[in-house]
Amino acid sequence: MSLTLEREAIQPLPVLQDNIIWIWSRGSEAVVVDPAVAEPVIQTLQEQQLTLIAVLQTHHHADHIGGTPGLLHHWPNAAVIASEQDRRRIPFQTQPVSAGAQIQLLGVPVDVIDVRAHTSAHLAFFLPEGCSATEQTPALFCGDTMFSGGCGRLFEGSPDEMHRALQKFAALPDSTRVYCAHEYTEGNLRWAHALKPEDQAITARLREVVELRSQKQLTVPSTIAEERRSNLFLQAQSATELGRLRQLKDDWKGF
Repeated sequence: MSLTLEREAIQPLPVLQDNIIWIWSRGSEAVVVDPAVAEPVIQTLQEQQLTLIAVLQTHHHADHIGGTPGLLHHWPNAAVIASEQDRRRIPFQTQPVSAGAQIQLLGVPVDVIDVRAHTSAHLAFFLPEGCSATEQTPALFCGDTMFSGGCGRLFEGSPDEMHRALQKFAALPDSTRVYCAHEYTEGNLRWAHALKPEDQAITARLREVVELRSQKQLTVPSTIAEERRSNLFLQAQSATELGRLRQLKDDWKGF
C-alpha cells in the first residue's frame, strides 16, 4: 500500500519502532508531519533536493515533535504549525492555529480539525482537494487520533471526545486517504478479530495485512471507506460503546 514516490506526493518515512513521519512534497518544497526524529528526515530531504517549508504538529508528544528542533536548525525559515492551545508544550511553534482554520500549503487548502481526546489539544489536518494539482484525492493527517483499524489511547480526553472526533472522520469522503502516525494495523486487527471472529471485513483485512507485514511492507495509508468497514472504533454508535471498546483494547494481552 505504500505510495509511488513522485515529485508531487506524500511519502512515508518509518522511524523508531513503529512511528511514521509523512513527507508531503511538491516540486522542490516539502512539508513534514509529526517528525519524531530529525536525521532521517534531513537525509531524505537532502537526497531528494527538497526544501522544508513547514512542519505540521498534530500534538505535543515527544515521538511527534522530537525532531522538529533539529529540522529548524537546517531550515530556520520553516513554519511550525501547531495548536495555539499547546504553546507551552510545543514552544517552538511559529504559526499557532485553532480548529476551524484553513491554511494554504504547497498551493492547496488545509483544514484544521479539533480532535481532542488522545491529548487535550490534538489537531488533525485535512486536505479536501488532495495534495496537489495532479493528486486530488482528499488526504487526512490524523496523528494518534485514529489508526488503521484502531484509535488512540485516552490520555487526556474522554470517550465522548474520542467518539466526537472519530465521527468527524467518518463524515469525510470515502476516498480520503488516512495518514496515521504509527504502524499499528496488525495488532489492531488481531484484537478486533479476537473480539468479532465472525466479521468478514475484519477477517479479510487482517489476512491482507499479515501478508503485507510478512513482506515488511507498510499497511498505511488506509482510506475512510476501509476504516468504516473494519475499524470497530469508527463504527461505535455511542461514546459508551467506544469507551467499552477502548477499555477492552487497553486490557488486551494479545499481539
